[in-house]
Amino acid sequence: MPKKVDRHERRTLIAAALMRVAARQGVEAVSLRHVATEAGVSPGMVQHYFRTKDEMMAFAMTVVRERSQARVTAAIAGLGEAPAPRLLLRTMVAALLPLSEESLADGRVALAFLAYAAVRPDVAAGMREDTEQMRAFVADLISGPRRDEYAAGVLALMEGLGVHLLNGHYTAKQALAALDAHLDLVFGAADRAERP
Repeated sequence: MPKKVDRHERRTLIAAALMRVAARQGVEAVSLRHVATEAGVSPGMVQHYFRTKDEMMAFAMTVVRERSQARVTAAIAGLGEAPAPRLLLRTMVAALLPLSEESLADGRVALAFLAYAAVRPDVAAGMREDTEQMRAFVADLISGPRRDEYAAGVLALMEGLGVHLLNGHYTAKQALAALDAHLDLVFGAADRAERP
């Protein structure tokens, strides 16, 4: 009787190899051959599960997204019932920043994928929906007439802090201090805008 193969498990194994190659050498080093070598499988097996580099990259980003969501969910669960909006937002952003070894590796892959998607409109189109959902979620946590602009600013800050952390320009302490200062401005401005 032939052995049953878990397709998702194999794809995840290959995606993990892709992420290690991309984190170590950059997205330009990602190829079917390099990923197969890193995964310890044949190039034919990689091609069996992913016909193109785009398919591999998209699946790897799905894995990164799932791991990021798991980190956020775990961090938010620790806040208890009905946390204050500012605390909820700070916890979520801090969980998404590359502050640990695992999130640093995921952040390198995400940054490589953003560069990859920047020149591929069809790949970038799929990312727009995720960005819009995140912006809407953040805007719902902020009150006041300019909440959409504040939400866009928080996301831009998060991305910028992420890049600076990945490049070693900021320490975790500096990045979290910048986040806190920005959230003080956002929530203070939102509170002032609501007052008569």
